[in-house]
Amino acid sequence: MGLRNIRTEGDEILKKKSKEVEVIDDKIKELIKDMIDTMHKYDGVGLAAVQVGILKQIIVIDLYDEKPILKLINPKIIKTKGTQEVEEGCLSFPNKYVKVVRPEEVTVEALDENGKKIKVTGTGLLAQAISHEMDHLNGVILTDVMIPGTMEYIDPENEKKKK
Repeated sequence: MGLRNIRTEGDEILKKKSKEVEVIDDKIKELIKDMIDTMHKYDGVGLAAVQVGILKQIIVIDLYDEKPILKLINPKIIKTKGTQEVEEGCLSFPNKYVKVVRPEEVTVEALDENGKKIKVTGTGLLAQAISHEMDHLNGVILTDVMIPGTMEYIDPENEKKKK
């Protein structure tokens, strides 16, 4: 199991744009595996490479349902539909939750870990997760897109919400 350190709020790298992956080699495949292990360790539903300090356009998403884990390389959003107001957290902003407006449906084109072109359409939580991780690739963080005044902090010691 390859765990990586998650970069958190205040780390300058989170504001940088990720670069396209030129070649999908063993190093990239290992990074994807490590990202999945790291995301699972912290109970996240998605993780972008920049969150583990690598400025590459790679995201992984696992909604913990029966579907396979999404591994998207160089993803591009080609279509969005509708909007949804959702509560959102981020592994780079531990114990903080905000409200954001995300598309209800998102379609992306990307490469899978074997370099094959794939197209994924997600609705609801999947659309939210894709949009959130795509923001990371563009150097956009949670506090940039949150509805002002909606941040809540949950103290993990006693699970109480504080405004």
